[in-house]
Amino acid sequence: MLGEFLFVSATAYILGSVPFGLILVRLFRGVDVRTIGSGNIGTANVARLAPALGLWTLVLDSAKGLAAVLIARMCAGQTLMHGADPKYASALVGASALFAVFGHMFPVWLNFKGGKGVATALGAFLGILPIAVLITVAIYVAIYLSSHYTSLASITSAALFPLLAGVLMKPSDRLVLLPFLAVVSLLVIGKHHQNIRRLLAGTENRLDLKRQ
Repeated sequence: MLGEFLFVSATAYILGSVPFGLILVRLFRGVDVRTIGSGNIGTANVARLAPALGLWTLVLDSAKGLAAVLIARMCAGQTLMHGADPKYASALVGASALFAVFGHMFPVWLNFKGGKGVATALGAFLGILPIAVLITVAIYVAIYLSSHYTSLASITSAALFPLLAGVLMKPSDRLVLLPFLAVVSLLVIGKHHQNIRRLLAGTENRLDLKRQ
């Protein structure tokens, strides 16, 4: 079981560490996205340069989080067929979400300086609790449309998701799976520490795609 847990975690990390935003901007604009805007490799900063590329970054960064969880679910299904403890299967899935997001935030290929993990967490959570994700996305969109602060929408959504997940998931999953999801959300919020400071100071940049 330890070997399987390490395999799932390592696979999730490698998938999460693929810097799609950086790759897309280099391919289609010939620049390093880390040298423009906020310097972040994620969706929002890419969208400031090119909204279409920002959308593709969102899709691909989400897809790698979802892929990590689906691989973990396949492994978990096999272990359950062989009589493994359901709590172990839940831990396997939770670890895949955590390491996918960790890989995006701290990719070995970029000297452990990556993105903020919002899109990757979105994809990973989608593979675990899609209904909770749909509700969270609706909250994100409402906050963004009313404020045009992507950071505020991301921080609020990350804070609310574990609460929604705790309500919607099976009681048997709350003890094992929910802590993994909570840690992911805390990591996402922590990665926004500079944004939080700017929001409090009233100096945070807005993202208005209509003006791009």
